[in-house]
Amino acid sequence: MEALLELGRHVPEEDLDAVLSSQQPTQCCALVYTSGTTGNPKGVMLSQDNITWTARYGSQAGGIQPAEAQQEVVVSYLPLSHIAAQIYDLWTGIQWGAQVCFAQPDALKGSLVDTMREVEPTSHMGVPRVWEKIMERIQEVVAQSGFIRRKMLLWAMSVMLEHNLACPSRDLKPLTARLADRLVLAKVRQALGLGRCQKSFYGAAPMAAETQRFFLGLDIRLYSGYGLSETSGPHFMSSPCNFRLYSSGKVVPGCRAKLVNQDADGTGEICMWGRTVFMGYLNMEDKTREAIDADGWLHSGDLGRLDADGFLYITGRLKELIITAGGENVAPVPIEEAVKTELPLISSAMLIGDQRKFLSMLLTLKCTLDPDTCEPTDALAEQAVAFCQRVGSRAARVSDIVGGRDEAVCRAIEEGIRRVNGRAAARPYHVQKWAILERDFSIAGGELGPTMKLKRLAVLEKYKDVIDAFYRE
Repeated sequence: MEALLELGRHVPEEDLDAVLSSQQPTQCCALVYTSGTTGNPKGVMLSQDNITWTARYGSQAGGIQPAEAQQEVVVSYLPLSHIAAQIYDLWTGIQWGAQVCFAQPDALKGSLVDTMREVEPTSHMGVPRVWEKIMERIQEVVAQSGFIRRKMLLWAMSVMLEHNLACPSRDLKPLTARLADRLVLAKVRQALGLGRCQKSFYGAAPMAAETQRFFLGLDIRLYSGYGLSETSGPHFMSSPCNFRLYSSGKVVPGCRAKLVNQDADGTGEICMWGRTVFMGYLNMEDKTREAIDADGWLHSGDLGRLDADGFLYITGRLKELIITAGGENVAPVPIEEAVKTELPLISSAMLIGDQRKFLSMLLTLKCTLDPDTCEPTDALAEQAVAFCQRVGSRAARVSDIVGGRDEAVCRAIEEGIRRVNGRAAARPYHVQKWAILERDFSIAGGELGPTMKLKRLAVLEKYKDVIDAFYRE
């Protein structure tokens, strides 16, 4: 910091004044490149006004406090090339005078919790995959704990979950919930570095209902922000004052939203308007015109529905929508989440079937991560091993199961998928074939983007031979 200040001492005030006076609200301030999950990355041009307006009003909608009221303390660990980290870590921090603590470069390889314990943030944001990994780690520790400690935690979580589901907006807890919190849950939150955290956010991808309920059981509400790089980050926000389970919150005050081409259930494409909407794509006027219509509405490509109170629920993505050879429109995410919920040993599930005669699915198993590289290993995670034992298998490695080597596990997976199929609206929504891959999806493997979002096109290309085998006559 001293060296940086020293640089500034040699710059005349007149030069700085000239730079400031030359800036205009409508000028491009930052380029944020899209993750490329549905095509080539595009340079999103965000104006000075996009960023300053969103940093102020988007963060207010999320309940972020100015420094004079209570200084926010946050941990920055996600890639700053992504809009979520830029807005949350940088621009919002500057807007309200937050204390931003930068994590170690290996944060996502395991050191993040150590930083969290040291810093004790007052608010925290994670992509769904990060929250899922925290959940899986807690479940592993619980499985290895003694009988009494395990029973105590399960009791405390069930009491707190029941309370939070029954009284989502009530702070006053009954005696049993307060006891559960004081004796057990507060210690768990402290161990995670979330003892002082009042607001826990997620964004960048959908989150499974199972994960949200798990953290509700720890008395950690996960507040959602929904938006795109093209909306400078959050266009919808939920907060302690504006929360509904499984919802992405309400539109940020001052912004507008609507659904177009709605179906019979009220689901349609989410369109957004306001000062969050970007300037356009760098050197891509045709793509800009595709995204923003003549009235200034940004077409997100995401599918969702709005309830009577204006809360948004994301149901899928137009570009991810599977259209079978029979003309059926299938949203993959609900089916994928149903399979993962039914089968706790499954880490990732990806539905296949676009222009195909039936649906199939690629599955990966929960495994441990290499402590140095954070890459998936062949060793099954504790939760997956426990599942195998329950179904009569001694499998301890992914390679014990891949290729149908373990009949008990494969039979259990088949039965789980059959149960999911039994709840489907019609036969075209049934998963008819599936395969377990040798490695879990990862950033280094090319299946996940920098915010751990599934890159479907990359998976389709990488596992083309496996997919083609599903449909070989």
